[in-house]
Amino acid sequence: MISILVPIFNYNAYPLVFELQKQCTKCNINFEILCQDDASKSPLNKFNEAINALPNCSFVSLNENLAHRENRNSLAEKAIYDYLLFIDGDSIIIDNNYIQKYINTIPHFDVVYGGRRHPEKYPSSQQKLRWKYGKFIEDKSAKLRKKAPFKSLLFNNTLIRKVCFDKVKFDKTTKKYGHDDTQLSYELSLSPIKLLHINNPVEHGDIDSNSAYLNKTKESLENLMSLYEEQKISTEFIRLISLYHFLIQTKSRLIIAKLYALFKGLIYRNLTGKNPNLLIFNIFRIGYLCSLKSKKV
Repeated sequence: MISILVPIFNYNAYPLVFELQKQCTKCNINFEILCQDDASKSPLNKFNEAINALPNCSFVSLNENLAHRENRNSLAEKAIYDYLLFIDGDSIIIDNNYIQKYINTIPHFDVVYGGRRHPEKYPSSQQKLRWKYGKFIEDKSAKLRKKAPFKSLLFNNTLIRKVCFDKVKFDKTTKKYGHDDTQLSYELSLSPIKLLHINNPVEHGDIDSNSAYLNKTKESLENLMSLYEEQKISTEFIRLISLYHFLIQTKSRLIIAKLYALFKGLIYRNLTGKNPNLLIFNIFRIGYLCSLKSKKV
């Protein structure tokens, strides 16, 4: 029936797995829950070890880091059931019928995305940037996601047929953070699959600090540039890349890069401060993208 795959890095995933195991048992289905820590060497793994005592559940800690994409691929290779449910280890289950809602979609769809949500209040001002972006940009109802179904598909909290996943998988050629979901969603959009969006969100539990999220965003933009240059994704699939491509076509990229360099200090001060602005965050994203060296310029 279902293999639940939980990639972990420096996080106590036991409460998540306990709830998932309880719901699967209640649904009376064949299941396994596979958890894999990506060589974080975290002291929190002493809690994760207790996962092995739960029926149909396992936890392993890798000796060598694979990075998030390959960790997911590795879990999928070990899975024995026809459907894979990807859920990150820092997720929080907020619905007692979470598993049942996914079971209800089998076998009518190839991919089902339940969505995500962030807490109603940010944990601290030093986590406000990631919280704001999640709350106001990423957290969308199924109705809104259906307007651009593949562009709205993320791979935390996604159910997918194993045969569909095995045809695409996550690109393991890069180890950097970011846009692995984007690339996989784009590749799936080229296939004749049935995609369904439902309202079955998990809550994002481990929210990055402002500075950590800024650094991760830089890394993800570098990945995005690589996808664009290597033509692994359509220019029209991502709005930011469409804008970047337009700036290149109109010979405006260098102007934006120079303006970004001029105001970078003020931009960083806002985004790492107590009240980061999402408009300034978007300015940072296109400015940093334009400042990267590109083979296409």
